[in-house]
Amino acid sequence: MGRSFGCIIIGSGHAGVEAALAPARMGVPTLMVNYSFTTVGQMSCNPAIGGVGKGQLVREVDILGGEMGCAADATAVQFRQLNASKGPAVRSSRVQTDRARYRAYMQGVVGRQPLLTFYEGEAVEILVAHGRVSGLRVRDGAMFKAPVVVVTAGTFLDGRMHTGTKITAGGRVDDPASLDLARHLESLGFVLRNFKTGTPPRLDARTIDFTHLQAQYSDEEIIPFSTRTRDIPAREGLLPCWLTQTNEAAHRIIRDNFHLSPMYSGQISATGVRYCPSIEDKLKKFADKASHPVFLEPDGWDTHVVYPNGLSTGLPEAVQEAFVHTIPGLERAAFLRYGYSIEHGVIYAEELKHTLESKRIRGLFFAGQVNGTTGYEEAAAQGMIAGINAALSARQEAPFILRRDEAYAGVLIDDLITRGTDEPYRMFTSRVEYRLIVREDNTDERLAHHGRRLGLVSDEAYAAVEKKYARVRDLVRRLREVSAAPAQMNPVLEAVASAPLAQKTPLYDILKRPQVTWAQLAPFDAEFLAASREVAARVEYDIKYEGFIVQQNKEVAKFRHLENIRIPEGFDFAAIRSLSHEAREKLRRFRPETLGQANRISGITPAAVSILMIYLRKYFAEQRP
Repeated sequence: MGRSFGCIIIGSGHAGVEAALAPARMGVPTLMVNYSFTTVGQMSCNPAIGGVGKGQLVREVDILGGEMGCAADATAVQFRQLNASKGPAVRSSRVQTDRARYRAYMQGVVGRQPLLTFYEGEAVEILVAHGRVSGLRVRDGAMFKAPVVVVTAGTFLDGRMHTGTKITAGGRVDDPASLDLARHLESLGFVLRNFKTGTPPRLDARTIDFTHLQAQYSDEEIIPFSTRTRDIPAREGLLPCWLTQTNEAAHRIIRDNFHLSPMYSGQISATGVRYCPSIEDKLKKFADKASHPVFLEPDGWDTHVVYPNGLSTGLPEAVQEAFVHTIPGLERAAFLRYGYSIEHGVIYAEELKHTLESKRIRGLFFAGQVNGTTGYEEAAAQGMIAGINAALSARQEAPFILRRDEAYAGVLIDDLITRGTDEPYRMFTSRVEYRLIVREDNTDERLAHHGRRLGLVSDEAYAAVEKKYARVRDLVRRLREVSAAPAQMNPVLEAVASAPLAQKTPLYDILKRPQVTWAQLAPFDAEFLAASREVAARVEYDIKYEGFIVQQNKEVAKFRHLENIRIPEGFDFAAIRSLSHEAREKLRRFRPETLGQANRISGITPAAVSILMIYLRKYFAEQRP
């Protein structure tokens, strides 16, 4: 055996980077193993971080001490907030990044991180003794000791790339597949199934006619992902994206060649991504649509590469050229790389605990696309949670679990563990039942205390969070204290078509009105004028949505007690004959750790939860001396 480490990370993508940085920053000597250091932090698909439901995950990784948000801000070419016209509960940030600079940034962070060692090699065997991880063997014969291993194999696990009838082993162009590790996991008892994703061709910007295309620029107000970002670029210096769309000519070419698409020829039997479909999928599922949007995204500052978001395809190369050249602006576009579909192995996430540790083998964790998700952000969030718990496991400390009412990452992991997924899982705001209290703008309030306790957030950063929310509370109190007379306020209310005041009224009550904004009340008090945009927005939200927030907190409290009722490891569900056969089978398959988790398993009825609660009470009573 070679050197000993506290934990070992297999892979160096978005999940792998966060999974490695977290334990190293928590003081646990960590080893990262991957084919090559040059692919650390590589963005395999689109050059962007964030999006609807995904921006929240990035913020959560950041406030827990992760790196994705910092990297996105530092390498950004464009900043946008999606759903900006809607309420804060569904707003999500998205940052267009420079692909090469993002990778270089992450490689710099990994290379400089104390207690983090990188080893170039292919992981082929996870060493297990007496049901517990003991180390890792690499193809070159090197062996390393560790009580914890985190697998973040991404699309490389049993990966196969498809372009028309051409099939190549690999999880990304020019990078090999992890075949032996896949076979080894099967030998350990894990059942692998295949999911499918894909990527569009890459085009040369010098051959694209942007003349009649619609430009999309950064938002006027730039909001960074990370609380640690200090240098915010000027909007004028950032790059635009461009919008074009497919047409009937392109659709006709694609339809005429459906039989050559790996997804429809029978070459791929794996389940594809529902919410990020290939252009072939779009034409099959939305046959009535005359066109589909295509966003031309620049790959960065120092390159001519353009990523045509919306044109993911596995069609043959000649067909790709034919249909792309019918699209406005792309008539003469030169191809720098053709699109391809990727088929890769995933485990059944129901086999994992909420820490992302295997229920089968102690000390073995999984994070990222290997768990059945899709997207950089979902991978990074899992990597963060797996890395934190790997460190805690190595130190034999209590695990770290985020609840559904506490974080998007908590919803993501809980969905995977208690419900499973039959298709690549993507995060959306609609999946989060408590999104009024779990928002992008209050991530620091929700999670900073966890980051500080784990040693991933500095005292200085935590003090800044406390100062911010002390300021919020002060302003809310001030709004209750300051009142406006009808003569002062009625002209303002009349301008926004809001009912006039009949008597002197606290500004707090006036701000509750949907037509009234913070900006209209700020001139009434010097403290209001001095408030930062971030603090003012938070005060306004808390006041306007107070009733809804109170109601949602009551719902959280109502179900919280179920989360506190533990189900012992090895509990015999089959012995509860009063449960239906389906309920017993589902409980045996998912093996929930709490009654709350059992309650969320599809097919487990409220009646089944009540029966289970009775048997658990009886079980714990019998265990007492």
